[in-house]
Amino acid sequence: MPRRSLAIFAFVLFASGCVSKGTYDAAVESANRAQVEDRARSSTLQAQLATLTKHAVDLQQQLDAATAAAQADVARLRHEEAAIEARSALFHDLARKLAKMVDAGDLRIVLRDGRMVLQLPNDVLFDTGKTEIKPAGRIALTNVAAILQTVPGHNFQVAGDTDNVPIATHQFPSNWELSSARALGVVHLLKEGMAPSKLSGAGYGEFDPVAANDSPAGKAKNRRTEITLQPNIDELVAMPQSP
Repeated sequence: MPRRSLAIFAFVLFASGCVSKGTYDAAVESANRAQVEDRARSSTLQAQLATLTKHAVDLQQQLDAATAAAQADVARLRHEEAAIEARSALFHDLARKLAKMVDAGDLRIVLRDGRMVLQLPNDVLFDTGKTEIKPAGRIALTNVAAILQTVPGHNFQVAGDTDNVPIATHQFPSNWELSSARALGVVHLLKEGMAPSKLSGAGYGEFDPVAANDSPAGKAKNRRTEITLQPNIDELVAMPQSP
C-alpha cells in the first residue's frame, strides 16, 4: 500500500477509534518521513538523469565532430590521391613524348622536391662560358616547347646551373650572371612556341648542385638548364623523390 494511502488509512482507523493516538502519530510520522525520502530520492534521480542526458549530448556532439573530421579526412585523401594520379599521368605522358630526347641523352626527366623537372645538359645547349644557344640546342628546345605548350594549367621556370669552376669576366663577374643569362636565353627561345606569361627565368650559379663537384662526371651533371613545371595549388601534394 502506498505510504500516503497508509497515512490516510491510519487516520481513518484513528478517527473510527480502531487505533490509539500513539499508533496514529507513529504512522503519520513514518508516512511523512517516507514522503521526504521519496522526494529526496526523486530529486537525486532527476539530477542523475540530467547528468546522463548531458553526458549523452556531449558524446553525440563528440561523435558528430569525429564523424565530420573523418569525412573531411576521407575527402582530403581522395583529393590527394586524384592529384597524385593526375601528376603521375602527366609525368608518363611527357616521358613518352620526350622519349627520343631522353634516349639520345639530350634530356632527363626527374621529380625533385615534389616537382617535375626537365634537365638539359649545358653541353648540349652552350659552349663553355657562352650564352649563345648552339644549333643542336635550339632544335632540342624547339622540340621541348612544342610538347610543353600542350600541357594545360602550368607555368614553367627555366633555371640555369653551373659547376663550381669560377668565372670572372667583364660580362660575367660570377656564375650567377652566367647562369641567369643562359636561363633568360632559353626563355626567349621557348616563348617562340609558348605563351610568355607561362615562363620565368632564374640563375642559381653553382649553388644548387645535383652532384658533388669533385669529379668531371659530377661537374658535368651540375652544368645544366632545368625547366620546372610549377605545380597548381590543387597539386601541392608530396611526390616521391627520384633516385
